[in-house]
Amino acid sequence: MRAVVQRVREAAVDIHRERYASIGAGLLVLLGIEVGDTEADLEWLCCKIVRMRIFPDMDRVMNLDIIEAHGELLVISQFTLQASTAKGNRPSYIRAARPEEAMPLYLRAKQRLTELLGRTVRTGEFGADMQVHLVNDGPVTIVIDSKLRE
Repeated sequence: MRAVVQRVREAAVDIHRERYASIGAGLLVLLGIEVGDTEADLEWLCCKIVRMRIFPDMDRVMNLDIIEAHGELLVISQFTLQASTAKGNRPSYIRAARPEEAMPLYLRAKQRLTELLGRTVRTGEFGADMQVHLVNDGPVTIVIDSKLRE
């Protein structure tokens, strides 16, 4: 399971030219689910996202997590995060989980992040053609991969 985590001043997702979800300051998480990802991958990744200290404290040092910063969270499914670019110029998505495997994990990630955060997590729509808008704050962008946690 792979996530691109971006600290944002604001973020939104549109579907069919209509605003589907939006947040103020917080995190935009692009989530890619790989074939064979497990509940253990999901738990580790969700805990890492919520506990990551990337928000500034009173001294402007990145020392606060999203809970302490009272930030919001927007999670967008993105199978292209599992792209393999080793050969040729056309990415291969063979490692990306099929919808029947990925969608339950995506929904479970939303549920687990809501539990950990203690408030509503906004999302896009799984499998939809989405337009994501963000104002990256910092900029702070971090890639997390559950397969690289050791």
